[in-house]
Amino acid sequence: MKTIRIFREIFFAGLILVFLLSLPYSTSAQDYPTKSITLYCAYVAGATTDITTRALATGAEKLLGVPIMVENKPGGNSTVCASLLASKKPDGYTLAVVPTGVIAQLPQIYKVSYSPFNAFTPLLQYSRYIGGLCVLSESPIKTIDEFIAYAKSRPGLTYGSPGMYSQQHLAVDLFAQCKGLHLKHVPYKGGAEAITAFLGKHTDFIAGSGSHIPYVRQGAFRLLMVYNATKRDPSYPDIPISRELGCEDYPADGLMVAGPKGLPDPIVKKLKDAFKTVAESPEFQKLLVQINLPYDYKDGADIDKEAPANYEWFNAFYKKIGLIK
Repeated sequence: MKTIRIFREIFFAGLILVFLLSLPYSTSAQDYPTKSITLYCAYVAGATTDITTRALATGAEKLLGVPIMVENKPGGNSTVCASLLASKKPDGYTLAVVPTGVIAQLPQIYKVSYSPFNAFTPLLQYSRYIGGLCVLSESPIKTIDEFIAYAKSRPGLTYGSPGMYSQQHLAVDLFAQCKGLHLKHVPYKGGAEAITAFLGKHTDFIAGSGSHIPYVRQGAFRLLMVYNATKRDPSYPDIPISRELGCEDYPADGLMVAGPKGLPDPIVKKLKDAFKTVAESPEFQKLLVQINLPYDYKDGADIDKEAPANYEWFNAFYKKIGLIK
C-alpha cells in the first residue's frame, strides 16, 4: 500500500508539473511581447528588401513597445535566411522578411533544411518585386532593340542579379532564350551587391530587383526593359515589359513577413496588426513609391492556402524550362 501511495503521489506531482510548465507559454502569448524581437532580412544591407525591412521594424516597435533588431542573413537566394527562421522557436521573438518564394518555389531548386509547407507562419505580404534590365547611362545603347542587336554581336555579356535562380535571373534567362542571346549570369547576395559590381563595371548590365530604381532616377542607369510584370510601369510608360517583346516572363515574388511554424494565434494577431498598420501608413507608402515598389497586401492565411497550388505551378514551369526533371 505504501508503494502504491508513493507512485500515486509521483503521478499527480508529474501532472501538476506539466500543468505549471504549460502556464508560462500561454501567459507569454497573452502578455507578448516582453523583450526585444529579432527580424531577419534575407538580403544584404542597402537592398530594397533591407530598406523596407528596417522601415517596418522602426514602425512596428513603436506599436509593440519593444525594440525590433534587424539582422541581415543573405545567401542562397534567401534560403539561408528561411532555413534559419524555420529552425527557431515559435515564440514570436524571431521573425524574418523573406520572399514568398521560400515556400512554394525555391525548395524545388535549392537544397533546404525545411519542409516548404511545414516551416513558416506567414503574417502578411506587403509588396512584390519588379525587375528591370539596365545599362549604364554612358552606354550607347538606348533601347531594348539596340540591346538585343548588341548582345547578339557580342556573345557572353555578363549581368548581375540578387542570386542564382532568383526571379531576376530567371526572367533575364527566359528573355535571352526567347531572343537567342548568349549571356553570362553572375549571382550576388542581393540587389545592393549586384549594383556595386555593376557601378564598378564588373558586369556589362544588371538584372535589377528594385534597388536599381534610385539609380535610374538619378540618371546613372538607363532602364531598357521591365520584367516580373504583367503591365507597363506607370512611372516608365515608354519602357516595354518582357511579354510585349513576345517572351515568357517569370512571375514576381512577394515580400513577406513570417515567423516559424506554430506561432500562437494571439501572437500572430498582434504581429500582423502591427506590421499591417505600418505598411498602410503614409510614411511607408511614400517609401514604396520612392523605391518603385507597389503596395500589394496579402493576408498570411491566404499565402498558406495558395502555397500548394503555387508549388504545382512552379513545378510544371521548372520542368518546362529544364531546371528540374
